Amino acid sequence: MNVNTHVPVLADESLQAMNIKPDGTYIDCTFGRGGHSEIFLNQISPKGRLYVLDQDRAAIDIATKKYGNDARVVIIHSSFADLQKIGEEYDLVSKTDGIFFDLGVSSPQLDDAQRGFSFTHDGPLDMRMDNTSGQTAAEWLASTTLEQLIQVLREFGEERYAKKIATKIMHVQQQTALTGTLQLAELIKQCYPKNYQGIHPATRSFQAIRIVVNRELESLTIALSAAYQLIQRTGRLAVISFHSLEDRIVKRFIRDSRPSEALPKLPIQYQAAEFLAPVGKLIRPSEYEIDHNSRSRSARLRIAEKVYK
Repeated sequence: MNVNTHVPVLADESLQAMNIKPDGTYIDCTFGRGGHSEIFLNQISPKGRLYVLDQDRAAIDIATKKYGNDARVVIIHSSFADLQKIGEEYDLVSKTDGIFFDLGVSSPQLDDAQRGFSFTHDGPLDMRMDNTSGQTAAEWLASTTLEQLIQVLREFGEERYAKKIATKIMHVQQQTALTGTLQLAELIKQCYPKNYQGIHPATRSFQAIRIVVNRELESLTIALSAAYQLIQRTGRLAVISFHSLEDRIVKRFIRDSRPSEALPKLPIQYQAAEFLAPVGKLIRPSEYEIDHNSRSRSARLRIAEKVYK
């Protein structure tokens, strides 16, 4: 694989979002193939530090190949759900100038059929971000109940045919094991009207199953709370999400960090409080970027800065 072919989404906007200080300390919680990290490192001096995290062993191998000898870079094989522990281990609590997240599945993960994320190329029904641990999608489907599957497809996939798809999956699994991505995708397609026109019928269901297999929304909530603790005053939080479930969590987290309306009623010495203030409005890719990188279409970037009131 050519590690230089990956195109980072919202590259210029992400660089501006991080507001990098050359000697600062930054964390890229989703290294992927290093597109955003490379952009950040172009602005970081020998005194600065960039901590790169990823739970995908292939991503860590690439990070090691590219930056293993770069004293500015600390490479950590870990889920960002462990960000608080990492921050404490490396003494980053209230000392970090910026934390970046590029959520979802990376292009190389989608393109590698063996990872099980693709519904257009056949591969094992895996879907794990870290394919060295945890349940595969096939194992989860084999162990879940009809009610749980319906709920997952509705909640995490916003799938209108959730009950029909879940019922079909459970029926088929009584006869044969679901082990392949195209096998599942074709099954889902059969649950859609024959005259359906729109995104691939398996899109929402694959998203939902992937989210539950990787505990993505739970991990994001945990990681945002940790990021808040690690970021110092005037530090930045920047998050690129690709569906409304993630974006809603990020938006609410930033909003809920604001001081309570009850603060002005308190004595002046108790009124000071840190919180995350939004920086600008929600950012989406330009038509030019979408034309040159179709996978950026659903990307949305939110930026916040830790301030003191």
